[in-house]
Amino acid sequence: MNTKNKPIVQEKSSEKVAKFLEKNALHKKDFAEMIGVTLSYVYNLIDDTIPFSTRSTTLERIATVMQIEPEVFEEYKIPQEPILIDESVEMIKQGITKKKITVVNFLKAFPRKKRLEIVDILRGALPIPIDFKELQLIGQILDLGKDEIYAIWEKRLRQVLEINGMNTNANAALVNTMFDCAKKYINLQ
Repeated sequence: MNTKNKPIVQEKSSEKVAKFLEKNALHKKDFAEMIGVTLSYVYNLIDDTIPFSTRSTTLERIATVMQIEPEVFEEYKIPQEPILIDESVEMIKQGITKKKITVVNFLKAFPRKKRLEIVDILRGALPIPIDFKELQLIGQILDLGKDEIYAIWEKRLRQVLEINGMNTNANAALVNTMFDCAKKYINLQ
């Protein structure tokens, strides 16, 4: 039989999501919380009672949780604005891979109300949190050392200072003193 002439049947987006949920034993309620929609919306998407989402944010969140590229969904239109790729976010993604856990299991390690924010961080829509305690939670889940967490925090805080108009080179003595105090506070020195 000649397979060249066989038509390619594209799996519907709703079927992809349904299979993912089943394969990962992920409850629809948990999935809804992770992507920032209601439970009934997830049921309607899977049951195909409403058209599959064309909203970039929702599709990117779904793709992030499923660990796939959003372009896999035929409904996805590539946004015109660029997505900023933060080295710290990439480090978190590498930590997830290194620990050999799925994004779903990574997300389940966070309180329910925090999961959507983590999805948005992973997809590049939100920056790494500036709150050291939040970074510690991420670090604990990924088994990062205190020095690795601190390095992420310091880099993020420097970004915030620079974005808000501080010349960190001209104010190097002040900035370095502040970071030295932070290191002592968290017992890195």
